[in-house]
Amino acid sequence: MRRALTLARRGQGKTWPNPAVGCVIVKDGKIVGEGWHKRSGGPHAEAEALSRAGSRARGSAVYATLEPCVLFPGKKTPSCAEALVKAGVSRVVIADLDPHGNVTGQGLRLLRKLGVKTQSGLLSANARALNKDYGTRFKGNSRPYVILKLALSLDGRPFAEGGLSRWITGEKSRTAVHRLRASCDAVLVGIGTVLADDPSLTSHGAGRDPIRVVLDSRLRTPKLAKILDGKAPTWILTGTEGRARGISAEVIQVPLSGGKVDLKQALTVLARRGVRRLLVEGGPQVWASFLRQNLVDEAQTFISPKFISGTRNPNKSPVLKGARLKRLGPDFLFYGKVK
Repeated sequence: MRRALTLARRGQGKTWPNPAVGCVIVKDGKIVGEGWHKRSGGPHAEAEALSRAGSRARGSAVYATLEPCVLFPGKKTPSCAEALVKAGVSRVVIADLDPHGNVTGQGLRLLRKLGVKTQSGLLSANARALNKDYGTRFKGNSRPYVILKLALSLDGRPFAEGGLSRWITGEKSRTAVHRLRASCDAVLVGIGTVLADDPSLTSHGAGRDPIRVVLDSRLRTPKLAKILDGKAPTWILTGTEGRARGISAEVIQVPLSGGKVDLKQALTVLARRGVRRLLVEGGPQVWASFLRQNLVDEAQTFISPKFISGTRNPNKSPVLKGARLKRLGPDFLFYGKVK
């Protein structure tokens, strides 16, 4: 099962709105087939593993991180439970049940009915942690699963003296952020970030582009902002009534709190519109508001080796060379030479 979990992690961030799943097929103590769900709409992990195992799957034991799926109205892919039965497997071990209402328990029930032995609960906590956001789709949550993304300099600043926050982190970090965006239904920023950085908020080819959401209580989004380029849907959450003239985005009125868009109300609106996985990118006031109201489920913080206090351009700031990291209890120590 640990091998199946390792395989499942390869699909993380690429399968949404489906879960990341891994599968290993074992016969006579040897792995004869394995696979993982690589992308939304693609073959499931069990199908991949069965394809590689071929005739060797007959009489085998199957280890899957999530309950094999069954057919239900609207489903676009074949039933993995039926595929396992047709392949002649003798035993199926899963880590966790699928929280999808049309699947929970049905996959195991079908397998047992057709003569396949089943076992569930092996490393279930690991499997649930792997797809912690997937489960929120089926629990009636009034808000999406919220991931907070922060990019900071080594001296703890999100932007330089002139307000410039672009290029604080390096190319690999930016690539990781693009993949993170592609794994989410929507990405959210405040109007301050739009005015200061004019971001496009796309995945830059790393996958599908998320819906772009702007908290803009007074409708100050510029008509030529990159988020209005039509590459992906843009929703502007505002307290102003009516539709903004010349703005090529959907303007959604949300109640205000203290002159700003009420975050809890905003998240409720997003959830009702199908957003289940939301990436919050900034800026600092937005970060603080989400944290203060306990609306963050997960955080990913990117730390640059630059010191940008007192500089206007992050690209011309002192840098910690040969940076090393040491853990001291709950703290982290970065150390090196400044050049």
